Amino acid sequence: MTKIFLVLVLLVFNVLVTASAGNFNQDFDITWGDGRAKILDNGQSLTLSLDKTSGSGFRSKNQYLFGKIDTQIKLVPGNSAGTVTAYYLSSLGSTHDEIDFEFLGNLSGDPYILHTNVFTQGKGNREQQFYLWFDPTKDFHTYSILWNPQTIIFSVDGTPIREFKNLESKGVSFPKDQGMWIYSSLWNADDWATRGGLVKTDWSKAPFTASYRNFNAQACTWSSGTSRCPSESPNESSWLTQSLDSTGQERMKWVQKNYMIYNYCRDTKRFPQGFPPECSAA
Repeated sequence: MTKIFLVLVLLVFNVLVTASAGNFNQDFDITWGDGRAKILDNGQSLTLSLDKTSGSGFRSKNQYLFGKIDTQIKLVPGNSAGTVTAYYLSSLGSTHDEIDFEFLGNLSGDPYILHTNVFTQGKGNREQQFYLWFDPTKDFHTYSILWNPQTIIFSVDGTPIREFKNLESKGVSFPKDQGMWIYSSLWNADDWATRGGLVKTDWSKAPFTASYRNFNAQACTWSSGTSRCPSESPNESSWLTQSLDSTGQERMKWVQKNYMIYNYCRDTKRFPQGFPPECSAA
């Protein structure tokens, strides 16, 4: 069934050969920040900055429908309480789809919180949160979203931390009909981000800066209802059928056992009438 579904998807989307180069000048537009976002090293790196006046952000030039998106990020060091570095895919409108990484800053010495969420047809409320098993401010680490017709897999340095499967057969909507842009932003959220807004941003530490490099998209670009997917070699398109093997499942279980700090599928106060259907099917 999976292979048949994939063939139908590719036929409907009018597949053509495309390739994505990893260059910030070619792949992204700085969308806000009044000079606080900078593309450096001939497009090989990018920085976002936040001060008391404004944060900053960028958006991909292309929309994508399915892909394996990798970006290396080094997060705001030191006392980053109140700051949020967001890296996500999203379409537009009230019924938008969205796949989120958000990094919630903290006081010096306290761990960052990695917040994840999936929106389908405008409906989110699928939060899972994690601590990381390293200091994400000391060096660059790779944050990846694998999105294909069967599943969405969030990974950190190649280790899967979360999977959201296509469970349309159980009445759960899945993002597969809307192209999404890649966004990233650095902004002030001290009304909620750190300990529910109890810890405020220390502006004496500004400007706060997050750094990016090694963007890579093996992905189907989406334009005017048509998708163009890479098909130059079997390896390049393997992400279209990729799923977690037994090793990946075990690594994800390890992360969730040791580093997960919130899972909406375990929040009985939030869902007193029962958990969403994807929770029991996962």
